[in-house]
Amino acid sequence: MVIGAIADGVTRGVEAVSGTVTGAFSDEVIRLGVTGLSRAGKTVFITSLVANLMNRGRMGQLRAAANGSIRTAYLQPQPDDTVPRFDYETHLDALTGPAPHWPESTRAISELRLSFRVQQAGLLAGLRGVRTVHLDIVDYPGEWLLDLALIEKDYAEWSADTFARMEVRPHSEAFRAALETADPAAKLEEPEAKRLAAAFTEYLKATREEGYSDCTPGRFLLPGEMEGSPVLTFAPLPPGESPRGSLAREFARRYDAYKREVVKPFFREHFARIDRQIVLVDALGAIHAGPRAVEDLRRTLAEILTAFRPGANSFLSRIFGGKRVERILFAATKADHLHHAQHPQLTAIMEALVSDARRRADFAGARTQAMSIAALRATTEDRVSHGEETLDVVRGVLLDSGKRAAFHPGALPADPSHLLVPARQGAEAWLDEDYAIMRFAPQPIALKPGEGPPHIRLDRAAEFLIGDRL
Repeated sequence: MVIGAIADGVTRGVEAVSGTVTGAFSDEVIRLGVTGLSRAGKTVFITSLVANLMNRGRMGQLRAAANGSIRTAYLQPQPDDTVPRFDYETHLDALTGPAPHWPESTRAISELRLSFRVQQAGLLAGLRGVRTVHLDIVDYPGEWLLDLALIEKDYAEWSADTFARMEVRPHSEAFRAALETADPAAKLEEPEAKRLAAAFTEYLKATREEGYSDCTPGRFLLPGEMEGSPVLTFAPLPPGESPRGSLAREFARRYDAYKREVVKPFFREHFARIDRQIVLVDALGAIHAGPRAVEDLRRTLAEILTAFRPGANSFLSRIFGGKRVERILFAATKADHLHHAQHPQLTAIMEALVSDARRRADFAGARTQAMSIAALRATTEDRVSHGEETLDVVRGVLLDSGKRAAFHPGALPADPSHLLVPARQGAEAWLDEDYAIMRFAPQPIALKPGEGPPHIRLDRAAEFLIGDRL
């Protein structure tokens, strides 16, 4: 595969190689990639994970925390001086301050180093001294991860795929109208290129708002310092002539430049160095958006695995940099939006959504798992009478109105196929029931000494991702 060739072709200077060898024989380092699709809660996940690893009172399912192997955990300067630091302190203040609110979402790559002093517990404690383990958390937008699939597509293939998706997605009318007045074979005029790129970007934003997952190219949604540059000023075009100097020829060139100058450097410099990965998924949001959004999510998760180089790291591969992702966790977030009685159903749906992707990774030697979590619990549970029924509900503060409300989103099916089969068949709506969704604000928290923020199964997620190394 092209992606594998890129990873295998990553070159390192003499200093970098010697540094890797030295590090392999001194402190252990785990590079944990954290990504997810829009509104999956990456920033909240990292903030709560770090807070709960530093104050481990709520981390009973992380064995190294429960048995006392972790003596202490503390933040240190990150090893990559050119990557922005994840603003942990500001995000924690937002979640746990007197007026709690959700922090700003991930818009670029960032990193944070959390270091542990660890000593093995039990009878073997005296045989091995205290050691240091560094956890380097790399936060990056899920939209960038999806861009890696573009590497193996040329401009014509990408355009065809994009137009095929438009057939079943809403909000493409304005972009299609812009295309009708364009002549791809005409001489390039920059205002015309900007007009089409802007219309295409608005379409991507609208489909993301509707709950669709694959909205590539990802930098169109999160341009950062590249906003307005030619590398982000193109759009898909229908097949046809593309003479030299034409709009179509230039768009194809810019698409190739996007892959060369944006996508490949991200893979080489950051993604290829990750050895543990969590992919956060707003599965409830997709279910609420309808069958087509669920099928889009399923296909997106299957494509995500093509970006990884899954497999087990050997001792020599760690020394010389030939890393492969060893463990991948697919986590359905916002489990606190459901009563715990429905958590098994959400987990089963998540497992079904990623079954194709998991089989691909498991076959290559990587360990994978699916679960449902809430990095920060924003609701409480209750049961209320509704006519002759008693409903399991969650109570919380609505984000939009600030009012407290009890919420029952609809009973998720015990058999995930009741959702996935209609989604695969292209159904426009659920036949049996509509699934509602609410946006809850974080609630004020009174933390006891030694406790991190309340969560659901964050300790189990940490055990799967890093527990074996602690």
